[in-house]
Amino acid sequence: MLLAVDTSTQWTGIALYNENKIAAEFSWQTRFHHTKELAPAIQNLMLRCGITPSELKALAVAIGPGSFTSLRIGLALVKGMALALNIPIVGIPTLDIVAAAQPLQELPLAAILQVGRGRLAVGWYQVEKRGWKMQGEALLMTLEELSHAIEKPTLVSGELTEVERQTLGKRRKTILMTSPAFSARRPAILAEMAWKNWQNGRIDNPVTLSPIYLRVAEPIPE
Repeated sequence: MLLAVDTSTQWTGIALYNENKIAAEFSWQTRFHHTKELAPAIQNLMLRCGITPSELKALAVAIGPGSFTSLRIGLALVKGMALALNIPIVGIPTLDIVAAAQPLQELPLAAILQVGRGRLAVGWYQVEKRGWKMQGEALLMTLEELSHAIEKPTLVSGELTEVERQTLGKRRKTILMTSPAFSARRPAILAEMAWKNWQNGRIDNPVTLSPIYLRVAEPIPE
């Protein structure tokens, strides 16, 4: 059984995954209460599924980008569990989770996360070898910078407020918004991605695993 934890932003999720089967998943808006809510949520989910800590064989954690504090809380808990239980840990970039939820198509994809203070983490993706692959590095951008950066039809998905969705939606010729349901991060997708990595021997060192930090986007030339 693999336990997956995503605390990249206020949208938080946990999932239990085993042998290509989703045993359970739970997502919620934590509103800056990660420290109080995360451990009890994991305990309750495992209790509902009749799973004990000794039955966990691997752990998965979203490593960002995202909110600095919330990422640290999730990483600290999962790394502590990995060391205490002596089981493997797999870190997955959070923007890859957003991208993996989208059906494959020829259009480019902009995957988005909230990182606080009016900034967005943006990753640009194209389909390569039957999967979404990030092109270059993820960047920190404002909504205005993102809007100006999209010059050709592009699928946009991820964590956006209602106002942000309306603002981007005005550029219907170039920005194609996914629905809120397809934009929400599912911890089961994180679990599935991590399971494949674990089965192929791609695991991380729980001591050195750290969050992804971003650089600020270059100004858009006028």
